[in-house]
Amino acid sequence: MLQSSRTNVLVIRTPEGIAFPLLLAGPVIRFLAWFIDVACISVGAIASRFLFSLLGLVSEDFANALFILFFFSLSIGYPIFTEWRWRGQTVGKRLFHLRVMDVQGLRLQFSQIMIRNLLRFVDSIPFLYAIGGIVCFFSKRAQRLGDIAANTIVIRDPDLLEPDLSQVLAGKYNSFRDYPHLAARLRQRLSVEEAGVALQSVLRRDRLNPEARVELFQKVASHFRNVVEFPEEAVEGLTDEQYVRNVVDLLFQKGAPASAGILDRRL
Repeated sequence: MLQSSRTNVLVIRTPEGIAFPLLLAGPVIRFLAWFIDVACISVGAIASRFLFSLLGLVSEDFANALFILFFFSLSIGYPIFTEWRWRGQTVGKRLFHLRVMDVQGLRLQFSQIMIRNLLRFVDSIPFLYAIGGIVCFFSKRAQRLGDIAANTIVIRDPDLLEPDLSQVLAGKYNSFRDYPHLAARLRQRLSVEEAGVALQSVLRRDRLNPEARVELFQKVASHFRNVVEFPEEAVEGLTDEQYVRNVVDLLFQKGAPASAGILDRRL
């Protein structure tokens, strides 16, 4: 369930009653990030222009045609590649701590990245993203036309502080720590969003009623079991909640063998 308002905060509520507030990025900061991306594309075009000028010695028309085709491919391919490679971020978005996400908070799909970027031409009409900026300003979720069509949002993604889990994890034995290679593999395969879901589940577990709490940890633990399979001796006797707690300990607890860098990694 989604809740949004003019405060630029989108609240995603799971069926288990957990709320995830997301700070939406407004049109101004998005324009600044876009300006940086335009600069990156321009630098690439200028650098390639020299190479294509060499072809002009053979055929100037052929060189110009190739350059136009390359520039078009670069303009389209740059945001698509970077948003897919960095999970919703371009160079400009990384500098301003922005990220593209699915409007439901789910993992961003490649088809969504394609749709939102192919519609940039419509949003940029008549110039400097005038249409996209106006739509974004009046949209409750700060979406331009490309975001609406792709069902995506752009959120502010500030640097995270390492959470203090001493109260919920202190003194707990974690059998997963005996397998550092599997712990490292788990960290590499999980996205920041997936790690955040596990963290919030542990931190807010006492706010859930017993039935919702059991159902939530069953789903989260099942997902993590499919990501990395720990040996039977490591998971024997563990409840779903203990399984998720062990994962959170690996990802976030100070001194955990696989915790370093999970909060700094950005998709």
